[in-house]
Amino acid sequence: MSHNPQATFSFITYEVDKRIAAITLNRPDKRNALNGAMVTELQQAFRQAEEDEAVKVIVLKGAGEAFCAGADLEYLKQLQSNTYEENLADSRSLMQLMQQIYYHEKVVIAQVEGHAIAGGCGLVTLCDLSYAVPGAQLGYTEVKIGFIPALVSVFLVRKIGEGRARELLLTGKLISSEKAREYGLINEVVPKAGIAGYVHQLATALCHEAAANSLKVTKQLIAGVLDMPLNEALEQAARLNAATRGHPECRRGIAAFLNKERPGW
Repeated sequence: MSHNPQATFSFITYEVDKRIAAITLNRPDKRNALNGAMVTELQQAFRQAEEDEAVKVIVLKGAGEAFCAGADLEYLKQLQSNTYEENLADSRSLMQLMQQIYYHEKVVIAQVEGHAIAGGCGLVTLCDLSYAVPGAQLGYTEVKIGFIPALVSVFLVRKIGEGRARELLLTGKLISSEKAREYGLINEVVPKAGIAGYVHQLATALCHEAAANSLKVTKQLIAGVLDMPLNEALEQAARLNAATRGHPECRRGIAAFLNKERPGW
């Protein structure tokens, strides 16, 4: 069953339509800035999408002009008076959200229609596929306020390589969506008038043209391969390959291919 529990969220919205879950950061007056409560709500929404069999693809976006401008000012003030233990618990909550997105069983697409800065750019970094409008600026500005881009650094190095990651994380500079595409941080720059349709078309194609189990296992392979020596990674790939061949979706897909039919995912 598909659920639509918008009423349970204060800082985001969650909607499901035709197997696509839209998770929208919904604090347009605060440029969708993050605070502890929003992080918790995002965890809940991503968990719900994972558990909902009606959902196959997730689109993450922001309401209003910005995608996400980073941490909320009130939240930053609160961090100043936290103990080390409180700050560690808070950091671990954000860490859990990042792990949740990175290891999510379903494909997560970022639809970036405005600036994505600091923690906001961190969210984009975690998504499987990311599309941004011209004029959007992206960057990790943490060092400029004496903070560090701690958690995102772990993922950014994997995504775009150490050299580019050092450049962005150490300078704290903002780059254009065009430059972000060149760096491999996002996949494409799409005009504002067409980005919603473009992402929806892509998400729909994934729903209809790819098997859910294949997407899940491919994501597991990509996420795990950098943590293993080459021989181990290849052995893991061989095991997953063999296991997938016995999966009902694989049998269905191959039968359809041989009969020149569409498997109808």
